[in-house]
Amino acid sequence: QVQLVESGVGLVQAGGSLRLSCAASGRTFSLYTMAWFRQAPGKEREFVAAMRWSGDGTLYTDSVKGRFTISRDNAKNTVALQMNSLKPEDTAVYYCAAGQWLVITTTHYHYWGQGTQVTVSS
Repeated sequence: QVQLVESGVGLVQAGGSLRLSCAASGRTFSLYTMAWFRQAPGKEREFVAAMRWSGDGTLYTDSVKGRFTISRDNAKNTVALQMNSLKPEDTAVYYCAAGQWLVITTTHYHYWGQGTQVTVSS
């Protein structure tokens, strides 16, 4: 069992930066792929980024490549999402998730955080 808690809720102007963190509890955190998803009002939850447990594999959705960076610290049971050059379309509730595989589909992630709001003003 893994429990996830996000932090880093914020309001930032377009072009600004924000760092989200996710703290995980559970002995096997280091064995999971960790991911970030987001959900904007009226839209489906979408994949943002993921990192394999070993740190040697990452995925990003095209719209955030070059702007967002996912990282993890298995010793501290944390995963972070550094978001730079933020755009108003990045506004959403961001969720941390844990799963077995490095994939982009929500159904393959078994554990979810409660979500944290990110608002980017134009």
